[in-house]
Amino acid sequence: MRMQTVLDFVYPHQCVMCEAQVEDAGGLCGPCWRQTPFILGLCCDRCGAPLPGQSDRAESCDDCLAMARPWSQGRAALIYRDKARRMVLGLKHGDRLDFARPAAAWMRKVAPLRPGQVVVPVPIHWTRMVRRRYNQAAILSHEIARAQGLVCLPQALVRRRRTPLQDGRGVAARFENLRDAIAAHPRHGRALNGAEVLLVDDVMTSGATLAAAADACLAAGAARVDMTVLARVVKDA
Repeated sequence: MRMQTVLDFVYPHQCVMCEAQVEDAGGLCGPCWRQTPFILGLCCDRCGAPLPGQSDRAESCDDCLAMARPWSQGRAALIYRDKARRMVLGLKHGDRLDFARPAAAWMRKVAPLRPGQVVVPVPIHWTRMVRRRYNQAAILSHEIARAQGLVCLPQALVRRRRTPLQDGRGVAARFENLRDAIAAHPRHGRALNGAEVLLVDDVMTSGATLAAAADACLAAGAARVDMTVLARVVKDA
């Protein structure tokens, strides 16, 4: 019997959301799977929001038709509710770094991946880094890059100022709050020049933070920016 088989027998895999036994590492048990809202089928080509019906061409949601997005394509793995919300909050605030690998695997299945991309996380301000001790977007970026054999540039972007929390703000106020808040790092950001970028974050609401980060990449000379997030806030979800 192989050593891994022995270990699996002695230490059975557990669901990433609960303690139920599952067949594969990083998997979900049946009840948790049913409470994890994966985005399947037709979705917006720019932000990943689920769309009704079927189509054989790229479609955009109402939000992406109403506002210009500085990135080319975008995808989300989950709708931000139920177990997906628990995963995002656990990864961001609860030190649940064990969520990162399965989350990144789900993101890779839907992300607009391209050969030779560089993977860039949305940055957090250094004061928040001191409090949290890590940037969850950077953790996800490392996992995606490692699995795909891509280069990760965790220091390519910086937050130039600490922005107030976005909670409770309308769309226009969210974008104004992020104006000029993100820029390419004076030294590490040089790697963005001419690069095709996959921008990574944990959750998208209005898209203001991702837009600020994408604008910074393009200002640094990026040839193209795509994005992927773990979860997408959806109206009436």
